[in-house]
Amino acid sequence: MILSADKIRARVEAAPTSDDDWFAITPVLDWTTQARPGTSAINVRLGTRFRVPRRARLDALDHLAAPPSLESVYADDVRVAVGDYFVLHPRQFVIGETVEWFRFPRTLAGFVSGRSSWGREGLIVATAIVVHPFYAGVLALELTNLGEIPVKLYPGCQIAQLLIHEVDGDPSAKIPLSMFMASAFPRDPDPLSHDRKVLQEFRRSFLTTTNLPPTSAPPPPATRVTASPAPRG
Repeated sequence: MILSADKIRARVEAAPTSDDDWFAITPVLDWTTQARPGTSAINVRLGTRFRVPRRARLDALDHLAAPPSLESVYADDVRVAVGDYFVLHPRQFVIGETVEWFRFPRTLAGFVSGRSSWGREGLIVATAIVVHPFYAGVLALELTNLGEIPVKLYPGCQIAQLLIHEVDGDPSAKIPLSMFMASAFPRDPDPLSHDRKVLQEFRRSFLTTTNLPPTSAPPPPATRVTASPAPRG
């Protein structure tokens, strides 16, 4: 069941009965506009830090061949003061963060969606979507401008909406913690963290069967041969 905005506020303001029951969203600068009565979400605000990819330092992102710290040479951290703005150019992608810090209890999860008012300007807020129980930290926001003109993003603006829903499960089950737990700023991702060993074994098997050295490029695609027409007598 998705919680209404009123119930979201009530859960945040209620005294927790245990550590597993603690649900926090802070700071909420204006409950009236961020969790409007009659809606089913709370709007989240854009923070001051952005991770901006560089375009010329790497030829490709290869998380299988490179260490997880690859992002340190791939992106710059930019801080924008409150009252200033960040210009997101057409086709540009950056990672932002929320002003709010969250702590989810065992029984609640969330998912983030862009606001239609921004989407109609070409701004896509395609976050990792799901926020699992027990997550604590700010939320990362993957921002892309699909419009034709630059967009000015002001820290503090309501940038996305967070929907909260109940989780029905075994209360004694152990819940794995996110790799982004306790995030205070956008962290370096490692999308292959759970697949690295399997993919490395696939890669070794592929290189063995194709007799390629580990650093070689994959073989070129087969060339399509077209027969020449027979000469006329």
